[in-house]
Amino acid sequence: MKTLPNALLIGITILTFSLVRAEESEAVKKDLAALQGEWSMVSGSADGQPMPDDMRKQMKRVCKGDETTTTMAGKVFIKAKITIDPSKKPKTIDYQMTEGFTKGKTQLGIYEVDGDTFKSCFAKPDAERPADFTSKPGDGHTLSVWKRNTHASKRAVVFERDTADIRPQDSAKTGYDLYFTRGNPVPSQVN
Repeated sequence: MKTLPNALLIGITILTFSLVRAEESEAVKKDLAALQGEWSMVSGSADGQPMPDDMRKQMKRVCKGDETTTTMAGKVFIKAKITIDPSKKPKTIDYQMTEGFTKGKTQLGIYEVDGDTFKSCFAKPDAERPADFTSKPGDGHTLSVWKRNTHASKRAVVFERDTADIRPQDSAKTGYDLYFTRGNPVPSQVN
């Protein structure tokens, strides 16, 4: 008779664990989706030293799936595979460097994403994760704030033609948002 209560306890434990993992998976998907797109650096500092404005203005970050690429003046600065854990306080982010001067190394960090603003603080490669969003002289932390480039996230094509012969799948095939007006069938791109 003791087997039935033990089996029930094991079943409840497995079900609870599965539900928790499903919630964690959804939170990861949600935050990873929020990180997608093209971003421009608003501010940055390393070892407590602010990044010069002329350098900061050249920094871009593009996240696609679980990879991020940061460029400076159009050249790859770093490229990394991202792993996040939004259940931690603060949320954690790990970079497995695949390109750039730290290729092959791991950088541990923390992050916040709030709408079109992304903030992160990373330790130098292979060092302990930062506990807060600060960068002080000698601590090896890099703190950055990024703003999403909303103009880059969508491209549109305007067609001047009758909408009667346009099917809904047309926009899915092109990858563009499609807008139609009556008139000649001459497309013009809108950004």
